[in-house]
Amino acid sequence: MTLALAAALAGCTSIGVLGTPDPLVSSTGSATSNVLAAASDPSVDPEHERIVATYGGVYDDPAAAQAVARAVGRIVAASDDPSQSYRITILNSPAINAFALPSGNLYVTRGLIGLADDTSEVAAVIAHEMAHVTARHAMARARRVEVASEVTKMANVMQDQDAQRLALASTQLSLARFSQVQELEADAVGVRTLARAGFDPFAASRFLTSMARWAEYRAARGNSSKNPDFLSSHPSTPERISFAVRSAREIGAPGIGEQEREQYLKGLDGMVYGDDPSEGYVRGRSFLHKGLGIQFTVPVGYTLENTTKAVLATDAQGMAMRFDGVSLAPDTALSAYLASGWINGLVAGSITTTAIGDLPAATATARADGWAFRIGVVRKGRTVFRFIFAAQDDGTALDTALAETMASFRRLTPEESTRLRPLRIRVVRVKPGETVERLADQMVGVERKTELFRILNGLGPGEAPEAGRLVKIVADG
Repeated sequence: MTLALAAALAGCTSIGVLGTPDPLVSSTGSATSNVLAAASDPSVDPEHERIVATYGGVYDDPAAAQAVARAVGRIVAASDDPSQSYRITILNSPAINAFALPSGNLYVTRGLIGLADDTSEVAAVIAHEMAHVTARHAMARARRVEVASEVTKMANVMQDQDAQRLALASTQLSLARFSQVQELEADAVGVRTLARAGFDPFAASRFLTSMARWAEYRAARGNSSKNPDFLSSHPSTPERISFAVRSAREIGAPGIGEQEREQYLKGLDGMVYGDDPSEGYVRGRSFLHKGLGIQFTVPVGYTLENTTKAVLATDAQGMAMRFDGVSLAPDTALSAYLASGWINGLVAGSITTTAIGDLPAATATARADGWAFRIGVVRKGRTVFRFIFAAQDDGTALDTALAETMASFRRLTPEESTRLRPLRIRVVRVKPGETVERLADQMVGVERKTELFRILNGLGPGEAPEAGRLVKIVADG
Protein backbone atom coordinates (compact mmCIF):
# COMPACT_ATOMS: atom_id res chain seq x y z
CA MET A 1 0.00 0.00 0.00
CA THR A 2 1.32 3.43 -0.89
CA LEU A 3 0.11 6.65 0.63
CA ALA A 4 -0.45 9.51 -1.81
CA LEU A 5 0.24 12.60 0.26
CA ALA A 6 0.30 15.24 -2.48
CA ALA A 7 -0.17 15.56 -6.20
CA ALA A 8 2.35 17.69 -8.04
CA LEU A 9 0.85 18.93 -11.29
CA ALA A 10 3.06 19.95 -14.13
CA GLY A 11 3.56 23.66 -14.29
CA CYS A 12 5.57 26.61 -13.10
CA THR A 13 5.32 26.60 -9.36
CA SER A 14 8.04 29.22 -9.08
CA ILE A 15 6.68 32.10 -11.07
CA GLY A 16 4.08 32.18 -13.74
CA VAL A 17 0.52 33.23 -14.25
CA LEU A 18 -2.27 33.87 -16.56
CA GLY A 19 -3.30 36.85 -18.58
CA THR A 20 -6.06 38.46 -20.64
CA PRO A 21 -6.80 41.73 -22.39
CA ASP A 22 -8.93 44.33 -20.62
CA PRO A 23 -11.57 44.74 -23.39
CA LEU A 24 -13.05 41.34 -22.61
CA VAL A 25 -13.74 42.21 -18.98
CA SER A 26 -17.28 43.49 -18.92
CA SER A 27 -18.34 46.71 -17.22
CA THR A 28 -19.75 44.62 -14.38
CA GLY A 29 -16.43 42.82 -13.98
CA SER A 30 -17.90 39.35 -14.44
CA ALA A 31 -15.05 38.45 -16.76
CA THR A 32 -16.94 35.50 -18.22
CA SER A 33 -17.28 33.62 -14.95
CA ASN A 34 -13.75 34.52 -14.10
CA VAL A 35 -12.31 32.87 -17.19
CA LEU A 36 -10.74 35.82 -18.95
CA ALA A 37 -10.58 35.07 -22.67
CA ALA A 38 -8.49 36.80 -25.32
CA ALA A 39 -10.19 38.06 -28.44
CA SER A 40 -9.29 34.94 -30.39
CA ASP A 41 -9.92 32.16 -27.92
CA PRO A 42 -7.46 29.23 -28.24
CA SER A 43 -8.96 25.92 -29.29
CA VAL A 44 -10.41 24.00 -26.39
CA ASP A 45 -7.60 22.15 -24.71
CA PRO A 46 -8.47 18.63 -23.50
CA GLU A 47 -6.40 19.30 -20.37
CA HIS A 48 -8.47 22.33 -19.36
CA GLU A 49 -11.33 20.56 -17.59
CA ARG A 50 -8.94 18.23 -15.75
CA ILE A 51 -6.89 21.16 -14.48
CA VAL A 52 -9.97 23.09 -13.37
CA ALA A 53 -11.32 20.04 -11.52
CA THR A 54 -7.97 19.32 -9.89
CA TYR A 55 -7.66 22.88 -8.60
CA GLY A 56 -11.15 23.19 -7.10
CA GLY A 57 -12.94 24.79 -10.04
CA VAL A 58 -12.97 28.37 -11.31
CA TYR A 59 -12.83 31.22 -8.79
CA ASP A 60 -15.58 33.74 -9.47
CA ASP A 61 -14.60 37.14 -8.08
CA PRO A 62 -15.10 40.11 -10.43
CA ALA A 63 -12.82 42.43 -8.44
CA ALA A 64 -9.96 39.91 -8.41
CA ALA A 65 -10.50 39.26 -12.12
CA GLN A 66 -10.25 42.98 -12.82
CA ALA A 67 -7.06 43.20 -10.76
CA VAL A 68 -5.48 40.52 -12.96
CA ALA A 69 -6.92 41.87 -16.19
CA ARG A 70 -5.31 45.29 -15.72
CA ALA A 71 -1.92 43.67 -16.12
CA VAL A 72 -2.72 41.36 -18.98
CA GLY A 73 -3.44 43.69 -21.85
CA ARG A 74 -0.18 45.56 -21.36
CA ILE A 75 1.83 42.34 -21.08
CA VAL A 76 0.27 40.81 -24.20
CA ALA A 77 1.01 43.95 -26.22
CA ALA A 78 4.62 44.00 -24.97
CA SER A 79 5.25 40.25 -25.39
CA ASP A 80 7.45 38.71 -28.06
CA ASP A 81 4.33 37.62 -29.98
CA PRO A 82 1.42 40.06 -29.49
CA SER A 83 -0.68 38.06 -31.99
CA GLN A 84 -0.72 34.99 -29.72
CA SER A 85 -4.14 34.37 -28.18
CA TYR A 86 -4.56 33.47 -24.52
CA ARG A 87 -7.32 32.08 -22.36
CA ILE A 88 -6.80 32.97 -18.71
CA THR A 89 -8.42 31.09 -15.84
CA ILE A 90 -8.30 31.94 -12.13
CA LEU A 91 -8.39 28.66 -10.21
CA ASN A 92 -10.21 28.34 -6.89
CA SER A 93 -7.21 27.06 -4.97
CA PRO A 94 -5.21 28.48 -2.05
CA ALA A 95 -2.04 26.97 -3.53
CA ILE A 96 0.56 29.41 -4.89
CA ASN A 97 0.78 28.26 -8.48
CA ALA A 98 0.58 29.31 -12.13
CA PHE A 99 1.32 27.48 -15.34
CA ALA A 100 0.75 27.55 -19.10
CA LEU A 101 -0.30 25.05 -21.75
CA PRO A 102 1.08 25.23 -25.32
CA SER A 103 -2.43 26.13 -26.53
CA GLY A 104 -2.24 29.51 -24.80
CA ASN A 105 -4.37 28.43 -21.85
CA LEU A 106 -2.81 30.08 -18.80
CA TYR A 107 -3.78 29.45 -15.18
CA VAL A 108 -3.24 31.28 -11.91
CA THR A 109 -4.58 30.37 -8.49
CA ARG A 110 -6.35 32.79 -6.18
CA GLY A 111 -3.66 31.92 -3.64
CA LEU A 112 -1.06 33.45 -5.93
CA ILE A 113 -3.19 36.52 -6.55
CA GLY A 114 -3.56 36.99 -2.80
CA LEU A 115 0.18 36.68 -2.21
CA ALA A 116 1.10 39.27 -4.85
CA ASP A 117 1.41 42.79 -3.46
CA ASP A 118 0.86 44.89 -6.59
CA THR A 119 -0.05 44.75 -10.27
CA SER A 120 3.57 44.59 -11.39
CA GLU A 121 4.14 41.36 -9.45
CA VAL A 122 1.13 39.72 -11.12
CA ALA A 123 2.38 41.07 -14.43
CA ALA A 124 5.76 39.41 -13.76
CA VAL A 125 4.07 36.04 -13.45
CA ILE A 126 1.98 36.61 -16.57
CA ALA A 127 5.04 37.65 -18.55
CA HIS A 128 6.94 34.55 -17.43
CA GLU A 129 4.16 32.17 -18.46
CA MET A 130 3.60 33.90 -21.78
CA ALA A 131 7.32 33.52 -22.44
CA HIS A 132 6.93 29.76 -22.10
CA VAL A 133 4.17 29.82 -24.73
CA THR A 134 5.89 32.12 -27.22
CA ALA A 135 9.19 30.24 -26.90
CA ARG A 136 7.39 26.93 -27.55
CA HIS A 137 9.05 25.44 -24.47
CA ALA A 138 6.53 22.64 -24.04
CA MET A 139 7.12 21.34 -27.55
CA ALA A 140 10.89 21.55 -27.13
CA ARG A 141 10.65 19.65 -23.86
CA ALA A 142 8.40 17.02 -25.48
CA ARG A 143 11.09 16.38 -28.08
CA ARG A 144 13.69 16.02 -25.32
CA VAL A 145 11.42 13.60 -23.43
CA GLU A 146 11.00 11.53 -26.58
CA VAL A 147 14.77 11.32 -27.00
CA ALA A 148 15.16 10.46 -23.30
CA SER A 149 12.60 7.69 -23.69
CA GLU A 150 14.62 6.13 -26.50
CA VAL A 151 17.81 6.35 -24.41
CA THR A 152 15.99 4.66 -21.53
CA LYS A 153 14.86 1.82 -23.80
CA MET A 154 18.42 1.28 -24.99
CA ALA A 155 19.79 1.44 -21.45
CA ASN A 156 17.36 -1.21 -20.30
CA VAL A 157 18.87 -3.79 -22.67
CA MET A 158 22.46 -3.20 -21.52
CA GLN A 159 24.18 -6.14 -19.85
CA ASP A 160 26.43 -3.89 -17.76
CA GLN A 161 24.26 -2.69 -14.82
CA ASP A 162 26.68 0.10 -13.90
CA ALA A 163 26.65 1.38 -17.47
CA GLN A 164 22.86 1.17 -17.47
CA ARG A 165 22.54 3.25 -14.30
CA LEU A 166 25.05 5.80 -15.62
CA ALA A 167 23.14 6.16 -18.90
CA LEU A 168 19.80 6.64 -17.13
CA ALA A 169 21.22 9.16 -14.64
CA SER A 170 22.88 11.10 -17.45
CA THR A 171 19.60 11.24 -19.37
CA GLN A 172 17.65 12.43 -16.32
CA LEU A 173 20.23 15.10 -15.54
CA SER A 174 20.27 16.32 -19.13
CA LEU A 175 16.47 16.65 -19.14
CA ALA A 176 16.45 18.46 -15.77
CA ARG A 177 19.13 20.90 -16.90
CA PHE A 178 17.18 21.55 -20.09
CA SER A 179 14.09 22.43 -18.01
CA GLN A 180 16.14 24.70 -15.76
CA VAL A 181 17.49 26.53 -18.81
CA GLN A 182 13.90 26.99 -20.01
CA GLU A 183 12.86 28.50 -16.68
CA LEU A 184 15.74 30.97 -16.64
CA GLU A 185 15.04 31.86 -20.26
CA ALA A 186 11.38 32.55 -19.39
CA ASP A 187 12.54 34.62 -16.40
CA ALA A 188 14.78 36.77 -18.62
CA VAL A 189 12.11 37.22 -21.28
CA GLY A 190 9.55 38.01 -18.60
CA VAL A 191 11.68 40.75 -17.04
CA ARG A 192 12.26 42.37 -20.44
CA THR A 193 8.54 42.18 -21.20
CA LEU A 194 7.73 43.80 -17.85
CA ALA A 195 9.97 46.73 -18.69
CA ARG A 196 8.53 47.13 -22.22
CA ALA A 197 5.04 47.21 -20.71
CA GLY A 198 6.08 50.00 -18.35
CA PHE A 199 6.05 47.87 -15.18
CA ASP A 200 8.76 47.64 -12.52
CA PRO A 201 11.24 45.01 -13.83
CA PHE A 202 12.29 44.24 -10.24
CA ALA A 203 8.78 42.89 -9.53
CA ALA A 204 9.86 39.40 -10.62
CA SER A 205 12.58 39.14 -7.97
CA ARG A 206 10.25 40.61 -5.32
CA PHE A 207 7.57 38.03 -6.01
CA LEU A 208 10.06 35.15 -6.14
CA THR A 209 11.25 36.28 -2.71
CA SER A 210 7.68 36.30 -1.39
CA MET A 211 7.13 32.79 -2.77
CA ALA A 212 10.29 31.54 -1.08
CA ARG A 213 9.22 33.04 2.24
CA TRP A 214 5.74 31.54 1.83
CA ALA A 215 7.23 28.10 1.16
CA GLU A 216 9.28 28.33 4.34
CA TYR A 217 6.20 29.43 6.28
CA ARG A 218 4.21 26.47 4.98
CA ALA A 219 6.92 23.89 5.43
CA ALA A 220 6.24 21.43 8.20
CA ARG A 221 8.46 22.36 11.09
CA GLY A 222 11.96 21.30 10.10
CA ASN A 223 11.07 18.37 7.84
CA SER A 224 11.68 20.07 4.50
CA SER A 225 15.09 19.78 2.92
CA LYS A 226 16.81 23.10 2.31
CA ASN A 227 19.09 21.51 -0.28
CA PRO A 228 18.01 21.91 -3.91
CA ASP A 229 17.48 18.70 -5.87
CA PHE A 230 20.05 18.68 -8.66
CA LEU A 231 17.47 16.85 -10.81
CA SER A 232 14.80 19.48 -10.14
CA SER A 233 13.18 20.94 -13.24
CA HIS A 234 13.42 24.43 -11.70
CA PRO A 235 16.60 26.22 -10.66
CA SER A 236 16.88 26.84 -6.92
CA THR A 237 14.92 29.87 -5.74
CA PRO A 238 18.01 31.85 -4.61
CA GLU A 239 19.51 31.31 -8.07
CA ARG A 240 16.34 32.53 -9.75
CA ILE A 241 16.07 35.59 -7.51
CA SER A 242 19.69 36.52 -8.22
CA PHE A 243 19.16 35.97 -11.95
CA ALA A 244 15.98 38.09 -11.94
CA VAL A 245 17.76 40.93 -10.13
CA ARG A 246 20.65 40.86 -12.63
CA SER A 247 18.21 40.87 -15.54
CA ALA A 248 16.37 43.88 -14.08
CA ARG A 249 19.61 45.78 -13.40
CA GLU A 250 20.52 45.42 -17.06
CA ILE A 251 17.45 47.55 -17.75
CA GLY A 252 17.85 50.15 -15.01
CA ALA A 253 18.19 50.87 -11.31
CA PRO A 254 15.46 50.08 -8.74
CA GLY A 255 12.64 52.60 -8.78
CA ILE A 256 11.87 52.51 -12.49
CA GLY A 257 8.52 51.35 -13.84
CA GLU A 258 5.04 51.23 -12.35
CA GLN A 259 3.88 49.00 -9.51
CA GLU A 260 0.20 50.02 -9.13
CA ARG A 261 -0.03 48.84 -5.54
CA GLU A 262 -3.06 50.68 -4.16
CA GLN A 263 -5.36 49.92 -7.06
CA TYR A 264 -4.35 46.26 -7.02
CA LEU A 265 -4.87 45.81 -3.29
CA LYS A 266 -8.30 47.44 -3.37
CA GLY A 267 -9.32 44.74 -5.86
CA LEU A 268 -8.34 42.01 -3.38
CA ASP A 269 -10.50 43.25 -0.51
CA GLY A 270 -12.95 40.48 0.40
CA MET A 271 -11.25 37.72 -1.60
CA VAL A 272 -11.45 34.25 -0.04
CA TYR A 273 -8.25 33.28 1.77
CA GLY A 274 -7.26 29.66 2.33
CA ASP A 275 -9.70 26.80 1.90
CA ASP A 276 -12.83 27.00 -0.20
CA PRO A 277 -15.94 26.68 2.01
CA SER A 278 -17.20 23.64 0.08
CA GLU A 279 -13.96 21.79 0.88
CA GLY A 280 -14.01 22.48 4.62
CA TYR A 281 -11.72 24.66 6.72
CA VAL A 282 -8.30 24.32 8.29
CA ARG A 283 -8.03 26.31 11.50
CA GLY A 284 -4.60 25.78 13.00
CA ARG A 285 -4.38 22.05 13.78
CA SER A 286 -8.13 21.51 13.37
CA PHE A 287 -10.19 20.59 10.33
CA LEU A 288 -13.87 21.55 10.25
CA HIS A 289 -16.43 20.80 7.54
CA LYS A 290 -19.75 22.59 7.66
CA GLY A 291 -21.47 20.38 5.08
CA LEU A 292 -20.37 17.12 6.68
CA GLY A 293 -20.87 18.53 10.17
CA ILE A 294 -17.57 17.20 11.55
CA GLN A 295 -14.37 18.36 13.23
CA PHE A 296 -11.07 16.79 14.29
CA THR A 297 -7.67 17.99 15.51
CA VAL A 298 -4.24 16.55 14.72
CA PRO A 299 -1.49 16.31 17.38
CA VAL A 300 0.90 19.11 18.24
CA GLY A 301 3.68 19.39 15.65
CA TYR A 302 1.52 18.44 12.65
CA THR A 303 0.80 20.84 9.81
CA LEU A 304 -2.56 20.41 8.08
CA GLU A 305 -3.24 20.91 4.38
CA ASN A 306 -6.66 20.66 2.76
CA THR A 307 -6.89 19.44 -0.84
CA THR A 308 -9.79 18.60 -3.14
CA LYS A 309 -9.21 14.86 -2.62
CA ALA A 310 -8.22 14.57 1.03
CA VAL A 311 -6.96 16.35 4.13
CA LEU A 312 -3.22 15.81 4.57
CA ALA A 313 -0.88 16.38 7.50
CA THR A 314 2.83 15.92 8.20
CA ASP A 315 5.12 16.41 11.17
CA ALA A 316 8.81 17.11 11.62
CA GLN A 317 9.60 13.43 12.30
CA GLY A 318 8.41 12.32 8.88
CA MET A 319 5.02 10.93 9.88
CA ALA A 320 2.09 11.68 7.62
CA MET A 321 -1.68 11.50 7.73
CA ARG A 322 -4.42 11.27 5.12
CA PHE A 323 -8.10 11.82 5.93
CA ASP A 324 -11.02 11.25 3.56
CA GLY A 325 -14.49 9.71 3.45
CA VAL A 326 -16.27 6.97 1.51
CA SER A 327 -19.86 5.81 1.27
CA LEU A 328 -20.60 2.45 2.89
CA ALA A 329 -23.77 0.40 3.06
CA PRO A 330 -25.31 0.49 6.57
CA ASP A 331 -25.29 -3.32 6.86
CA THR A 332 -21.50 -3.55 6.29
CA ALA A 333 -19.57 -3.83 9.56
CA LEU A 334 -16.52 -1.61 9.94
CA SER A 335 -14.36 -4.63 10.74
CA ALA A 336 -15.51 -6.28 7.52
CA TYR A 337 -14.78 -3.09 5.61
CA LEU A 338 -11.22 -2.92 6.96
CA ALA A 339 -10.68 -6.55 5.92
CA SER A 340 -12.28 -6.16 2.48
CA GLY A 341 -9.00 -5.76 0.59
CA TRP A 342 -8.55 -2.02 0.13
CA ILE A 343 -5.62 -2.11 2.60
CA ASN A 344 -2.46 -3.81 1.35
CA GLY A 345 -0.28 -5.45 3.97
CA LEU A 346 -3.03 -5.67 6.60
CA VAL A 347 -1.64 -7.31 9.73
CA ALA A 348 -3.70 -10.36 10.61
CA GLY A 349 -5.61 -9.98 13.85
CA SER A 350 -4.95 -6.24 14.12
CA ILE A 351 -8.54 -5.10 13.56
CA THR A 352 -10.18 -3.72 16.69
CA THR A 353 -13.69 -2.29 17.02
CA THR A 354 -14.31 0.68 19.27
CA ALA A 355 -16.43 3.85 19.47
CA ILE A 356 -15.83 7.59 19.32
CA GLY A 357 -18.58 9.01 21.51
CA ASP A 358 -21.76 7.52 20.05
CA LEU A 359 -20.12 6.84 16.66
CA PRO A 360 -18.93 3.31 15.79
CA ALA A 361 -15.25 3.07 14.90
CA ALA A 362 -12.51 0.55 14.20
CA THR A 363 -8.73 0.48 13.81
CA ALA A 364 -6.15 -1.69 12.09
CA THR A 365 -2.42 -1.97 11.36
CA ALA A 366 -0.69 -2.53 8.02
CA ARG A 367 2.89 -2.83 6.77
CA ALA A 368 3.91 -2.53 3.14
CA ASP A 369 6.81 -1.29 1.00
CA GLY A 370 8.91 -0.38 4.03
CA TRP A 371 6.13 1.70 5.60
CA ALA A 372 4.07 1.18 8.72
CA PHE A 373 0.42 2.25 8.73
CA ARG A 374 -2.23 2.81 11.38
CA ILE A 375 -5.73 3.02 9.98
CA GLY A 376 -8.83 4.26 11.77
CA VAL A 377 -12.40 4.48 10.48
CA VAL A 378 -15.43 6.23 11.97
CA ARG A 379 -19.01 5.82 10.73
CA LYS A 380 -21.40 8.77 10.59
CA GLY A 381 -24.60 7.87 8.77
CA ARG A 382 -23.74 6.31 5.40
CA THR A 383 -20.27 7.87 5.38
CA VAL A 384 -17.15 6.21 6.74
CA PHE A 385 -14.36 8.64 7.51
CA ARG A 386 -10.84 7.22 7.18
CA PHE A 387 -7.67 8.24 9.01
CA ILE A 388 -4.42 6.77 7.67
CA PHE A 389 -1.18 7.51 9.52
CA ALA A 390 2.11 6.41 7.94
CA ALA A 391 5.77 6.37 8.91
CA GLN A 392 8.87 4.42 8.04
CA ASP A 393 9.50 3.75 11.74
CA ASP A 394 6.96 1.34 13.20
CA GLY A 395 6.85 2.79 16.70
CA THR A 396 4.32 3.79 19.34
CA ALA A 397 4.20 7.34 17.97
CA LEU A 398 1.90 6.14 15.17
CA ASP A 399 -0.50 4.54 17.66
CA THR A 400 -0.51 7.69 19.80
CA ALA A 401 -1.11 9.99 16.83
CA LEU A 402 -4.01 7.91 15.52
CA ALA A 403 -5.61 7.54 18.96
CA GLU A 404 -5.33 11.25 19.75
CA THR A 405 -6.72 12.34 16.41
CA MET A 406 -9.63 9.90 16.43
CA ALA A 407 -10.49 10.87 20.01
CA SER A 408 -10.87 14.49 18.85
CA PHE A 409 -13.33 13.56 16.08
CA ARG A 410 -16.82 14.87 16.78
CA ARG A 411 -19.99 16.35 15.30
CA LEU A 412 -20.26 20.10 14.90
CA THR A 413 -23.13 21.67 16.80
CA PRO A 414 -25.67 23.73 14.82
CA GLU A 415 -24.32 26.87 16.49
CA GLU A 416 -20.74 26.00 15.48
CA SER A 417 -21.81 25.36 11.89
CA THR A 418 -23.61 28.70 11.77
CA ARG A 419 -20.54 30.56 13.02
CA LEU A 420 -18.19 28.80 10.60
CA ARG A 421 -17.34 31.21 7.80
CA PRO A 422 -14.52 31.40 5.24
CA LEU A 423 -11.46 33.52 5.90
CA ARG A 424 -11.09 36.52 3.65
CA ILE A 425 -8.41 39.03 2.76
CA ARG A 426 -9.25 42.45 4.10
CA VAL A 427 -7.33 45.51 2.99
CA VAL A 428 -6.88 48.19 5.66
CA ARG A 429 -4.97 51.44 5.84
CA VAL A 430 -2.24 51.67 8.46
CA LYS A 431 -2.99 54.22 11.16
CA PRO A 432 -0.32 56.42 12.78
CA GLY A 433 1.47 54.50 15.52
CA GLU A 434 0.27 51.04 14.43
CA THR A 435 2.95 48.37 14.57
CA VAL A 436 3.35 45.15 12.63
CA GLU A 437 2.47 43.20 15.76
CA ARG A 438 -0.70 45.20 16.37
CA LEU A 439 -1.84 44.83 12.75
CA ALA A 440 -1.02 41.11 12.72
CA ASP A 441 -2.93 40.59 15.96
CA GLN A 442 -6.12 41.52 14.09
CA MET A 443 -5.80 38.40 11.95
CA VAL A 444 -7.81 35.27 12.75
CA GLY A 445 -7.70 31.59 11.78
CA VAL A 446 -3.97 31.56 10.99
CA GLU A 447 -0.78 30.61 12.82
CA ARG A 448 2.37 32.70 13.36
CA LYS A 449 0.44 35.87 12.61
CA THR A 450 3.33 38.32 12.56
CA GLU A 451 5.38 36.17 10.19
CA LEU A 452 2.42 35.69 7.84
CA PHE A 453 1.53 39.39 7.91
CA ARG A 454 5.06 40.29 6.79
CA ILE A 455 4.95 37.74 3.96
CA LEU A 456 1.53 38.83 2.68
CA ASN A 457 2.64 42.45 2.62
CA GLY A 458 6.18 42.06 1.31
CA LEU A 459 7.77 43.30 4.52
CA GLY A 460 11.23 42.10 5.45
CA PRO A 461 12.41 41.35 9.01
CA GLY A 462 12.31 44.51 11.08
CA GLU A 463 10.56 46.48 8.33
CA ALA A 464 7.40 48.37 9.35
CA PRO A 465 4.65 49.76 7.10
CA GLU A 466 4.37 53.52 7.09
CA ALA A 467 1.17 55.26 8.17
CA GLY A 468 -1.32 55.54 5.31
CA ARG A 469 -0.13 52.43 3.49
CA LEU A 470 -2.66 49.77 2.50
CA VAL A 471 -1.94 46.31 3.93
CA LYS A 472 -3.58 42.87 3.77
CA ILE A 473 -4.86 41.07 6.85
CA VAL A 474 -6.76 37.79 7.16
CA ALA A 475 -10.21 38.21 8.70
CA ASP A 476 -13.18 35.96 9.50
CA GLY A 477 -15.97 36.14 6.94
